[in-house]
Amino acid sequence: MRYVVTGAAGFIGANIVKALNDRGESDIIAVDDLTQSDKFVNLVDCEIEDFIDKDIFLDSLREGNFGGTLRAVFHQGACSDTMETNGRFMMNSNYHYSSVLLDYCQYEEIPFIYASSAAVYGCGPKFTEERQCEAPLNIYGYSKFLFDQLVRRKSSDLSSQFVGLRYFNVYGAREQHKNRMASVAFHFFNQYRANGKVKLFEGSGDYSAGEQLRDFISVEDVVKVNLFFLDKPERSGIFNVGTGAAQSFNQVAVATINSIRESKGEALLTLAELQARGTIEYIPFPDGLKERYQSFTQADLANLRDIGYEAPFLNVEHGVARYVGQLLKQNTR
Repeated sequence: MRYVVTGAAGFIGANIVKALNDRGESDIIAVDDLTQSDKFVNLVDCEIEDFIDKDIFLDSLREGNFGGTLRAVFHQGACSDTMETNGRFMMNSNYHYSSVLLDYCQYEEIPFIYASSAAVYGCGPKFTEERQCEAPLNIYGYSKFLFDQLVRRKSSDLSSQFVGLRYFNVYGAREQHKNRMASVAFHFFNQYRANGKVKLFEGSGDYSAGEQLRDFISVEDVVKVNLFFLDKPERSGIFNVGTGAAQSFNQVAVATINSIRESKGEALLTLAELQARGTIEYIPFPDGLKERYQSFTQADLANLRDIGYEAPFLNVEHGVARYVGQLLKQNTR
């Protein structure tokens, strides 16, 4: 029996492939679009059975080429660019494609674990898996919201496992190809290494510069939640995946800088010291972004905890330190 991971060369998808390998699983069909060919590096240290282009994969499903051979589908593939304005492309990639996979998995009775997003909540202020909390600010968030709505409408008729995971601000290994959509931890690491300083946005809403709060979660924890549901095929639903504790961009910057400094034997510095030195710099928002900016996100984890997920989550100080260590080793190689 084989696993399917869509978006397998992407950020979270590649980490899931690697985690399956660590469990001794290599019968994995990696599905992705390698038009952006540099993503291939995310799979170099992974073992897979086959790689299939995402469009060819759908055709193969329709032709019945995988009947009875699939154990589970991790659907991580999507257009995740929150600045994308081509709604037709976004809806085809994130809504229609997902709908076809959902129907197939239900017909074949295959567990279907898919990536949703905290973008469905817009500006909040409440981040609970309820319709009244959902008000996406962009077409990316709307595409994820609409598919979640489809799943909800069909839920009473779904007999096989379905799990939607609303990822909050994920950071960690294998995200280098995401360019401007990579995490702030990744950008802070590269900015500090190149220029000796990092850049954060000025204040927004009721928050001062760098004090906007997000629920930053390590990709290590995101993968653990995915595998938890793989091991619990009787559990279905839509769940938030964050730490449940919002932290500031300033905290991410301090954690990144101090992790680099510590690796060089340099003294750790406080936020105030880094600001005084000009190591942390605040810049204006690009045109049009400030009005659509989430200044606060924090996952309500009640539903995830209630269904039995008990593992703790890495906070920014520990998670970013682990990530910086990985990046430093990668840069050394």
